[in-house]
Amino acid sequence: MNDALSAPLSAAEASSARTVVLLVNLGTPDAPTPQAVRRFLRQFLSDPRVIEIPRLLWWLILNLFVLPFRPKRVAHAYASIWQGDSPMRMILQQQVAAVSARLQGRGVMVLSAMSYGQPSIPDALDAAMAQGIEQVVVLPLFPQYSATSSGAVYDAVNYWQLARRNLPSITLIKDYYAHPRYIGALAESVRRYQAVHGVPDKLLMSFHGIPIPYAERGDPYPERCQQTAQLLAAALGLSPDRWAISFQSRFGKQEWVKPYTSVLLTEWGSAGVGSVQVLSPAFSADCLETLEELAVENRDVFLAAGGKDYAYISALNSDAAHIDLIVDLVEPLLTSMAAISLR
Repeated sequence: MNDALSAPLSAAEASSARTVVLLVNLGTPDAPTPQAVRRFLRQFLSDPRVIEIPRLLWWLILNLFVLPFRPKRVAHAYASIWQGDSPMRMILQQQVAAVSARLQGRGVMVLSAMSYGQPSIPDALDAAMAQGIEQVVVLPLFPQYSATSSGAVYDAVNYWQLARRNLPSITLIKDYYAHPRYIGALAESVRRYQAVHGVPDKLLMSFHGIPIPYAERGDPYPERCQQTAQLLAAALGLSPDRWAISFQSRFGKQEWVKPYTSVLLTEWGSAGVGSVQVLSPAFSADCLETLEELAVENRDVFLAAGGKDYAYISALNSDAAHIDLIVDLVEPLLTSMAAISLR
């Protein structure tokens, strides 16, 4: 089994494991180079879950206008946050190790996978089957379901199943946008940060955006983001004038869900808002969109518009409260699967 896929297990633990918990995040290039970024973007942007444009038209746009030019700029951004490996992949491995330690002795193997890039979902599932696994719990680490993120995980699992005769029992967890432990972990991360750095004029909850037509066709993501933000604001006791929700990471010329993070920060800076703290409840691990786009790029936007103090509050990453949440999400399924396997 590829060591990059799982937390270390003893030979006895591996041989006795009957269930796999698969923690899945979006993906990352293998290196901060134009070549590696081009490979990653080709896979990512070729997924019809991500880009809902007629295939021939999008193939022309992707290959003639996006891939020849965008990878160099994106690689430069990745290089600014690279720490010997991608932060997303490193954090995912930390999460896997922490959850594995919490489930030790339960006959559970915890693996990591990415929708795009490495380790892949098919490779992780193949590794599980090579160990004689009978049950799989898949947790996409996207708190708010979207067809553009969690939907792609469902697709990858389903495609993998088509090529196999002997299939394990598979359960996918859709999302956890309103789970009390999730809201509690977010609230505690904000309180902990503000205990050291003070309370800002505004708290901004910035979520990854999606194009408006996706939502109009039934994607529940924007509504789930709104509910997460409202629950977090209530948990922190914030009045409506002290917080806002926004959406970041636009791509292409379609209109995306609003308000846009960069536009709102510009308005705040111009209106005399002095201090802002920003977090992104849509991300379970810090990555390019948080460490570069939110922490650096949007800081510059706010300060250039007249703001005085801007800070980014880290994602939950491998925080103990986040690990508690993940265990709380998967543990009931482990119990029910164990009961079924004994019948």
